[in-house]
Amino acid sequence: MPAKGAHLIPRCITIAGSDSGGGAGIQADLKAFAAAGVHGMSAIVAVTAQNTREVTAVHEVPAPFVRAQLDAVAGDIGIDSAKTGMLGSRAVIEAVVEWLEEHPLPLVVDPVMVASSGGRLLEDDAVDVLVGRLFRLATVVTPNLLEARALTSSDATPAELAEALVGLGAPAALVTGGHGEESVDHLFDGSEHHEIPFERHEVAATHGAGCTHSATLAALLARGLPLLEAARGAAAAASRAVALGLSEIGSGEGPVDVLGVGAR
Repeated sequence: MPAKGAHLIPRCITIAGSDSGGGAGIQADLKAFAAAGVHGMSAIVAVTAQNTREVTAVHEVPAPFVRAQLDAVAGDIGIDSAKTGMLGSRAVIEAVVEWLEEHPLPLVVDPVMVASSGGRLLEDDAVDVLVGRLFRLATVVTPNLLEARALTSSDATPAELAEALVGLGAPAALVTGGHGEESVDHLFDGSEHHEIPFERHEVAATHGAGCTHSATLAALLARGLPLLEAARGAAAAASRAVALGLSEIGSGEGPVDVLGVGAR
């Protein structure tokens, strides 16, 4: 992978699925990258037929083509950090793992299992390779509370869930609090616990909030911020994106607005 050298703009890639409605997935990630001041790139692993109400179809990209996208970007532009979102299948996760083993870099793993509209985005037989192989390559994993409980088969506290995720092989775990009773993200960096409060907004526009959070975190790591500082920045960016959310878009849960387009 080319060294950063004289590059003044950090380069960050999202390895995830496309949301045809523009609210989540790579579309949300690329907007978050831009808002955080990095050059965004993508390796698309699946195309979804999706809107603010539901996911009606998913078409997976062949695993060798996922790798081809990663090779093309890394071989020319270079990558300073990466994030994974929806990965879908065991074959795709294994291809991504093999590539990352050959190209280690700061990595945020957002273990997307179910869309906010309820559509399942991770096959059952893919969970073990996600946890067993991808987690250990991450800088941090960022499940929401529901995902953390599913991955650990536990209804424990966020602090206990974060420790359990590290016990599964992740170097650090950030359990996001958007689905919890308290407006607090919980980070366990492998040795210390940190609570990261954020402001919750009662806006019917949270579609893409998790993607925005993890993408901002990856972007801030690409910019050289320490993990705790990057986690605080990601929480603030996601909260603001919800506050500015476009509730008038679609008839379901509207998309977040990390770029402030609706406020212009």
